Amino acid sequence: MTRMVPRNIKPITHLGALALVLLALTWPLATEAQQAGTVPRIGFLGQTSPSVQAPGVEALLAGLRDFGYVEGKNIVIEFRWAEGKYDRLPALAAELVRRKVDVLVTGGTAGVRAAMQATTAIPIVMTSSGDAIAAGLVASLARPGGNVTGSTFFVPELMAKRLELLREVMPRTRRAAVLVNPDDPSNVPVLKAIEMTAASLGIELHKFEARRPDEFENVFSAMARIRVDGVVVQEDTFLTAHARAIADRATRKRLLSAGSTRFAEAGGQIGYGPNGPALARRAAYFVDRILKGARPGDLPVERPTKFDLVINLNTTKAQGLTIPSSVLLRADRIIE
Repeated sequence: MTRMVPRNIKPITHLGALALVLLALTWPLATEAQQAGTVPRIGFLGQTSPSVQAPGVEALLAGLRDFGYVEGKNIVIEFRWAEGKYDRLPALAAELVRRKVDVLVTGGTAGVRAAMQATTAIPIVMTSSGDAIAAGLVASLARPGGNVTGSTFFVPELMAKRLELLREVMPRTRRAAVLVNPDDPSNVPVLKAIEMTAASLGIELHKFEARRPDEFENVFSAMARIRVDGVVVQEDTFLTAHARAIADRATRKRLLSAGSTRFAEAGGQIGYGPNGPALARRAAYFVDRILKGARPGDLPVERPTKFDLVINLNTTKAQGLTIPSSVLLRADRIIE
């Protein structure tokens, strides 16, 4: 067998020559191992696109490197992308199962459910998911059982908190909208929680739905017609992927808006939620444990202990709004 060495390696010292020799010895072996199927194979099921989920993917790869896994060297990752079309998730998950991946990594309730429908044998790691117990993804946090583990957070509580923040920033709020993706299976508990919070605050709540980007314009025009004061955006992968388009329309309609931290970064006024890339990086821990023999059902599901508050002063100033000092002092990040 002929051993090939990358041409850009220059053995200019005896140490460099030694490194070159080691590379020449190990590089073809890694390739042969990959071809022989001995290198662990991870399937990544993405709900949106590579560009949208790039921060999370980069964080996952960094986490894997922390445990000694380097993509293309001693681990293989197969990516599949639904491009925001949730109805594509089951087929993509089934495709990854047919590829005989050792671990299937995904996020969001829809992604995890699609993976669970595709396999009961291959371990599934959630980068994050809204209330995995209520959604029926795991039996409990301490003993998830089955083939699913990873990280989860309680989206209903998160959405309720965003409405509270919206009211704190704009005390005169009497009528608010909640924007949801009707294809997201976490809608029922989310709407129940935010409706209860709205009632306790004396806010009249109106639900609006969007499952495609071309629906945003009509949705926000409808919000303006009934004169809502602000809008809370659901913690949904599709809506997060189009955070800038949503934030732009809210700003044009002069609506106070609250959503994920990424939503605030894209131009929304208020962002509150867990650190997505940090959760994706933590997923590497679960992957490592599973590849070393742990059963996913025995690995406790984790909840984030810290939630970030991000305030976009650029947007609030453009709308002539003033953020109370009580909110600014609690902010983890201020964009200005």
